[in-house]
Amino acid sequence: MRNLITAASMTLALLLGQSAQAGTLEQAKRLHDRLAGVPADAATLNQMQALIAAGNASGAAAIAMQHPDFYRTTLKLFAAPATNRDLDVFEALNDYSATVIGLVRDEVDFRQLLQTDILYVGADSLGLPPYQSDNNAHYLALEQQGVDLAQYLEPRAQSSLNGIPADASAGVMTSRAAAKAFFYLGTNRAMLRFTLMSQLCTDLEPLQDISRPTDRIRQDVSRSPGGDSRIFNNRCVGCHAGMDPLAQAFAYYDYQFSDEDGSNGRIFYQQSGTQNELTQSRVQPKYHINAGSFPYGFRTPDDNWVNYWRQGQNQALGWDNSLPGQGSGAKSLGQELANSTAFAQCQVKKVFRTVCLREPESLTDVTTLHNVTDSFVAGGYKLKQVFADTATYCMGD
Repeated sequence: MRNLITAASMTLALLLGQSAQAGTLEQAKRLHDRLAGVPADAATLNQMQALIAAGNASGAAAIAMQHPDFYRTTLKLFAAPATNRDLDVFEALNDYSATVIGLVRDEVDFRQLLQTDILYVGADSLGLPPYQSDNNAHYLALEQQGVDLAQYLEPRAQSSLNGIPADASAGVMTSRAAAKAFFYLGTNRAMLRFTLMSQLCTDLEPLQDISRPTDRIRQDVSRSPGGDSRIFNNRCVGCHAGMDPLAQAFAYYDYQFSDEDGSNGRIFYQQSGTQNELTQSRVQPKYHINAGSFPYGFRTPDDNWVNYWRQGQNQALGWDNSLPGQGSGAKSLGQELANSTAFAQCQVKKVFRTVCLREPESLTDVTTLHNVTDSFVAGGYKLKQVFADTATYCMGD
């Protein structure tokens, strides 16, 4: 009997040991799959498993993020939706998504995303078509040739590539891809809306606040749509009172193109000392279209913006009180947006969806998001660490 008990105990211990080993092995596999998007080789898997078993899951995540497909696939898919109006994850690599990848790889303060004078391009040594401000051939070649973006992406001064001054360069908002998507025709309000959606994780609908001043709403917004002024006062004001004074930051920008669908075109900036023939100022004509809808509305004279959402319900976005809440041009607006609490929270939420492959559901998920966001801010806005922290949290799913 004693021998039977001993044998049973040994068998149980063996099974428990195998279970524990299988647990760390499965976690290592999942961690690599989520971060790199591809299975790990045996040597890498063993190394990651050993680190996880030793309580160093962050070290295991760092190994997974050394794989070229973390940059070439995971980060590219992370960045792609923000570069187009359809929020298409399969959008081709472009200067917007390449810059996101580069900022993450180089562990740059990610707030620079909306204010830096940098775009990332492929290294000259690759022999690819050079960056052109009027087409995407350079990035298509990078993608088609499967270039290792961890090694061959390099930062360049945006102002040296696209012909706009350094003080008018506002990170990805003034990339060619963003201009093509959000300055193409229209009224330039799209740049603000899609930046809010992609980088603050909110849209205009939840930001509606009819208590804000209406003095900066443009002339193209009817004050009595359909003959009913109540629609303007109770709906239109909600978005335009806050949106129009912010979108004024883009008054000197446009997207100039030579084909019907805008595929071949470049970002344009009306520089100091020049003026548009139609407006007799630096303001682009799109800011004055349909002025007859309400001639007494605001006629945009310059690119001076103000954030009316610092008061009222949209204080909840967490604006930085050390900033003035107003300024001139896209770069200072990018600083305003990137220093909000909503910006930091949004990046963590997007990473969670990317590596956990689901929305946060439980109280534990929400608590983890808060903790990771706090670490993101305290650690100098290094998004690469957010990927590591979030992926290790989800590796046991």
